[in-house]
Amino acid sequence: MTNFRRQILLKMFMLLDPCLLSLSCLAAAIRVWHLTEPTSLAAFFSIRIRLLNLLVFFALFYSWHLIFSSFGLYGSRRLGVGTGEALVVLKATSAGTLLLGFAAALTEARTITPTFLALFWIASTASTILCRLAMREILKRARGRGRNLRNMLIVGTNPRAVEFARDIESRPELGYRIVGFADEEWLGLREFGSNGHAIVCDLEHFSGFLREGIVDEVAIALPMKSFYSQAACIVAVCREQGVIVRVLANLFGIQKDWINGGQPEEMAVATFGPHSSDGWPMVCKRMLDICVSALSLIILAPVFAIVAFLVKSDSRGPVFFSQDRVGLNKRRFRMYKFRTMAGDAEKKQLELECLNEADGPVFKIRNDPRVTRLGKYLRKASIDELPQLWNVLMGDMSLVGPRPLPLRDYCGFDQDSARRRFSVRPGMTCLWQVNGRSSVSFKEWMDLDLHYIDHWSLWLDVKLLAKTIPAVLKGAGAT
Repeated sequence: MTNFRRQILLKMFMLLDPCLLSLSCLAAAIRVWHLTEPTSLAAFFSIRIRLLNLLVFFALFYSWHLIFSSFGLYGSRRLGVGTGEALVVLKATSAGTLLLGFAAALTEARTITPTFLALFWIASTASTILCRLAMREILKRARGRGRNLRNMLIVGTNPRAVEFARDIESRPELGYRIVGFADEEWLGLREFGSNGHAIVCDLEHFSGFLREGIVDEVAIALPMKSFYSQAACIVAVCREQGVIVRVLANLFGIQKDWINGGQPEEMAVATFGPHSSDGWPMVCKRMLDICVSALSLIILAPVFAIVAFLVKSDSRGPVFFSQDRVGLNKRRFRMYKFRTMAGDAEKKQLELECLNEADGPVFKIRNDPRVTRLGKYLRKASIDELPQLWNVLMGDMSLVGPRPLPLRDYCGFDQDSARRRFSVRPGMTCLWQVNGRSSVSFKEWMDLDLHYIDHWSLWLDVKLLAKTIPAVLKGAGAT
């Protein structure tokens, strides 16, 4: 699951849990009212609510959120199991019910009786557990169909690594695909290989495999005493390339029942991620992408029709140009643009490599002979980029983010630090667009992308979107 989708799921629960608690409170209140005051339901809803009671309710509403957060119910539980989460929910609702009873005693609320608290505890616990189990079942079925999978590379081939891999493989509902193991030569490799496990690289070539392959997470299971320096280098490489690292927490060979506070069914790992930007801002970023791209596609539909007609009339070839680009976590996707070059432009690129004016691995020619007459104007006004709004709507891209690079350019990267730009969703515009585009050197371009990642905020996206409009109108750096 991507960071954004995980955040959406967590925020959904942050909103759903208090709503379930409110409904449980209402159900308990109606039941108690019916037992003590046998009148109609309409009479119950006609009761006047004092402002003080309303303020107390909202305070309790927020306190429930704090309780659930303190019990870790909004953390990543991908490596956990349903029974463990149900137990945590039971503890959280019990603590919340005790808090509610304590608040009732202080405020002398006569409606919150022991019967009310018992009914409330039963309803809130049952509804919260059922919702979480239902979500786990939905995710399990999706992952069973090969969706929402994450590629994991395990570093180490010792018994702990093998046991961890078996745990992962025995639980397909977790949604992991083990791409292989990385380790040095040692005496136990023959036995390790006989079990059907594959070593994809040694520790010396770890960074190269991470560079070329699609790896979402790296799990380190090396003996820390003898491989501390190698493990530290691996973490540094993963951080440099923006890959999540999980370190097996049972480093000292202790019993599982002493790990994670006595939850042997949980996989004990310490997780290090590349992103400090998550939570509501990231959710709002995606909502902004969806709303703006959907609205823009509707409003610009006449412009699309006119440009499509002009492209078709100007030269032979399709209206749209599509190309494989490197996206989030180095996954490939098809990016769309209005065609601005001759139909055989990609075939001719090899002949023009000697004329490349750009430094670094990218390919740019100021007066590219492959560009059509209409294409020059479309590029100058950045109209050729408009079809990427569809990529934004589909989630392959964002409105703001590092520009998606062709496979040719990606293969030419000689510094792993620049690959961290692939740890976020690529965008239609970024700092590069508002600072001169093609007139900016490749090193400056990569530095701007990394600066954007390190200093990301929703407000920064809004400012870049606002600055993009005058930059496009000026046509600065467009080729």
